[in-house]
Amino acid sequence: MPVRKSTGTWRGSLKEGDGSIRLGSGAFEGPYSFASRFEEGTGTNPDELVAAAHAGCFSMQLAASLTEAGFVPAEVQTEANVHLGRDDGKAAITKIVLVCRAQVAAVEPEVFAEHAEAAKNGCIISRALSAVPIELDAQLV
Repeated sequence: MPVRKSTGTWRGSLKEGDGSIRLGSGAFEGPYSFASRFEEGTGTNPDELVAAAHAGCFSMQLAASLTEAGFVPAEVQTEANVHLGRDDGKAAITKIVLVCRAQVAAVEPEVFAEHAEAAKNGCIISRALSAVPIELDAQLV
């Protein structure tokens, strides 16, 4: 299996410093700061990148599961909402909510729901984040 790499660089103190994040593929490079992570500042942040990874992984896993069952989806779109909070007085990801809307012909809603729940529990990123509660809102459109 491949090894995926990305880099993060930070310069300066926590609140006044700044940094950059770069994907190993070169597909994305962007700045981040205390304000972009813990407030509403400009730039990206590690938590947003976790959300993107989780949304992409879940969508792909659900498409694979549905396809294997004979239901090829026209589209699976997922938004991952990573909630930051405090755990034992430290900043933490306290919950992730996956909101999925999918176009899949000829699948019954109950069957779709079963595949969506299996994808939530089985995607690589969900398994890596198993210490975090993950909620799912998956619907056919």
